[in-house]
Amino acid sequence: MSRFGVFLFTLLWAVLAHAEPLLQASVDRTRLEAGESLELTLESQDVTQFGKPDLRALEGDFEVRGTRQLNSLHTLDGETRASTRWIITLLPRRSGSLRIPELQLGQSHSQAIELQVLQADASRQDTSQVFIEATLDSSDVYVQAQAVLTLRIYHSVALYDDSSLSPLQLENAKVEPLGESRTYEKEINGVRHGVIETRYAVNAQQSGTLEIPPLTFTATAAASNDEAAQTNGTARAGRQVQVSSLPLRLSVRPIPAAWPAGVPWLPARSLSLEEHWNPDPGSQPVQIGDSLTRNITLRAEGLSSTQLPPLPATEITGLRRYPDQPLLRNEINERGMTANREEREALVPTHAGTLALPALEVAWWNTREDHLEHSSLPARTLNVQDNPALSADTPVGDNSSASTLLWPWQLATLVFALTTVLGFALWWRARSRPAVLRAAQNGPSPRTLLDDLKRACQANDPQATRQALDAWARQQPETLAEMAARFVPLSDALDGLNGALYSESGQYWQGEDLWRAIGTIPPAEQVLLPAGENGSLPPLYPK
Repeated sequence: MSRFGVFLFTLLWAVLAHAEPLLQASVDRTRLEAGESLELTLESQDVTQFGKPDLRALEGDFEVRGTRQLNSLHTLDGETRASTRWIITLLPRRSGSLRIPELQLGQSHSQAIELQVLQADASRQDTSQVFIEATLDSSDVYVQAQAVLTLRIYHSVALYDDSSLSPLQLENAKVEPLGESRTYEKEINGVRHGVIETRYAVNAQQSGTLEIPPLTFTATAAASNDEAAQTNGTARAGRQVQVSSLPLRLSVRPIPAAWPAGVPWLPARSLSLEEHWNPDPGSQPVQIGDSLTRNITLRAEGLSSTQLPPLPATEITGLRRYPDQPLLRNEINERGMTANREEREALVPTHAGTLALPALEVAWWNTREDHLEHSSLPARTLNVQDNPALSADTPVGDNSSASTLLWPWQLATLVFALTTVLGFALWWRARSRPAVLRAAQNGPSPRTLLDDLKRACQANDPQATRQALDAWARQQPETLAEMAARFVPLSDALDGLNGALYSESGQYWQGEDLWRAIGTIPPAEQVLLPAGENGSLPPLYPK
């Protein structure tokens, strides 16, 4: 093996040695009170790893309450993948800012996670086995702004799975659950309690005071050993418990006077605008007819996606816009709900030159700092070049008739209109003139002309059929008018042909009837004209 080959082999081995599979780490929440437990989830998709993660790095700040392992198979893009998850229940040993360090499984390492553990509420003196607590993250909000209602059900006894919570129904307010209920443990006065936590996003639709009524939790608590013995196994051992939360009041402020009139009201904790282009017009030239995809995302913390207004449309001369349906979605996080509105549009330049896209601005009210703010996307300039594959165009700004871009369908419409006017004029002139007179013509044989007429009829081409019909009729002993006068099917077929020539229905004309009539014309009889009559023929289209 050459030195270069040995070098490549060594480099590849070093890369593979450092390409360690990642051990993913996540927690069910990053903010909690002292005495509350949380769940840490470690996930690995490396099927070559065996054993369990090393949890010794947690012992300094956390008490490991339990660990359970889940193995699963899932299919992605036709490929089956195996994964293993370890769900670890942790109890913080102190309050403050804590850090879950990197954990190791074989050669894999997880990422570190920061936690905020708040000081426990020392005023809580409830010693009941089951009790409920309701809190608001804010007691004073603006109309349509979000307030997070949190319900926590504490129980120091086991509960059966028949528990229920009364629904939260409020007048003049929109209520949305913030994800599924979650469970954890909390130590209160030295007693370990299980906690069932449910959160709601509340958006008041009217200023004033919003009354939040008590919510009732009903469940069956498992009985003690003595109580279970008294039932003699004849019924479920347990007792019915029912607890209710205290009522709450939410003060709702109206829209402030500093808010601009006629602008959609947007009270949010934060708001951002982002845009993405494909392809990026700043990195490659843009030509007439190119399709540019523009994605604009409006993101607002503390609102629902249905509250976000449509973004201003990109209406620019020389730029055609083809918008898609907006994509709305909500994200659930520790602080409540974050709304996302994504608008996608295809932009196609139709003129060469410089196209100026104006800045896009959204006004919103910062509820954390209580003042008006504006988020915007900067103005952008598109330099559009001529496209050799398309028809020539003139730069933007020339309003003369020569600057109008004639697309194929426009040109076809113009030609069709001119031929229609010309055909109508010829038809009107033909009505006032006698039919075509018989004349000896030198040219193709009648058989050849008849074949041409047949092909034109079968092609359903009224213009070609008219020309072939006139050429064929010149070789006949009679004129078309004479043949049509004595044979009604031919007369009807000629009326249909002329109607197609001088109206917009020409594209729907069918030549089958005319060709059938030509093939079934009966032979002419010799008729002597009365004396004194002139030899002129009747008009082709009598009035």
